[in-house]
Amino acid sequence: MTERYSRQQLFQPVGNKGQQQIRSKHVLVVGAGALGSASAEALVRAGIGKLTLVDRDYVEWSNLQRQQLYTEQDAQNKLPKAIAAKNRLRQINTEVKIEALVMDAQPANLESIVQTADLIIDATDNFDIRFILNDLSHKYEVPWIYGSCVGSYGATYTVIPNVTPCLHCILKKVPVGGATCETAGIISPAVQIVAAYQITEALKILVEDVEALRHTFLTFDVWNNQHAEFKTGKMKSDKCSSCGSTQTYPYLAYENQLKTEVLCGRETVQIRPSQRHLYNFDELEKRLKKQGKVDRNPYLLSCQLPEQRFVIFQDGRVFIHGTNDIQFARSLYYRLLG
Repeated sequence: MTERYSRQQLFQPVGNKGQQQIRSKHVLVVGAGALGSASAEALVRAGIGKLTLVDRDYVEWSNLQRQQLYTEQDAQNKLPKAIAAKNRLRQINTEVKIEALVMDAQPANLESIVQTADLIIDATDNFDIRFILNDLSHKYEVPWIYGSCVGSYGATYTVIPNVTPCLHCILKKVPVGGATCETAGIISPAVQIVAAYQITEALKILVEDVEALRHTFLTFDVWNNQHAEFKTGKMKSDKCSSCGSTQTYPYLAYENQLKTEVLCGRETVQIRPSQRHLYNFDELEKRLKKQGKVDRNPYLLSCQLPEQRFVIFQDGRVFIHGTNDIQFARSLYYRLLG
């Protein structure tokens, strides 16, 4: 028994064999915000063999209240969350192989990763991506663990392909609207509780203790002292297009992949080119300096306009902060980059 993981190995359901299993596994965490930070840190401290982090965003000051891997310096440098997380996680455990990917969580980007993963952890902030993860999970038979939180509320559910109902069975379609962290706020205990449930289920899967898995959809409101669970077994549908007898994986279809979208609960529009486009930041900086103040790092370049902030990532994606108007955002995009 190595000293590093000795207390975890003393826990009988893990033991020496379980620790070896954890060490041999690969987990994909999609989203490196509040839930992603907590889950990634817990997995790295537990001694996971490989961790892949996917996130499209960068660190901002409003993140620091609950996103535990990040510092003021990360926010000042507008460092992509995946990169900042990897930097911190390397300091925690050098034994873990960590892959950090600054990109959109879309099927074309995720399929090859999912095929090599043993588990997917949802740490996203929108249901479009969750339904993509749900379809990928069933296409490649990789378990995934749903998690969400807002205000003092949280929810989590574990999906095992060919065993449990999937998210599509339960919700039927992508929910529209609802509260977000940007509209209703969030307190960090809600994050930590969801992450604790997710990581506990993750450890059960990693050590292959399937009998211990919780077969309920769990919700809570930690501020109002509420806790509820409901059994999902009877909700599994043979007609489900994601996990039923005829699986078509509708959320992997090209027409269901957003190219221009308002980011969840934020006055920000993301524009994603139909093809990957690598910008020359040196040339772009010269051009955009005529429009406003420009800041850059190796991963992104930002330009502060009078009323909007324009952020260009290396993979060609653009955030336009300060508007929810997609048509206006597109016109601004083509004016500055066309």
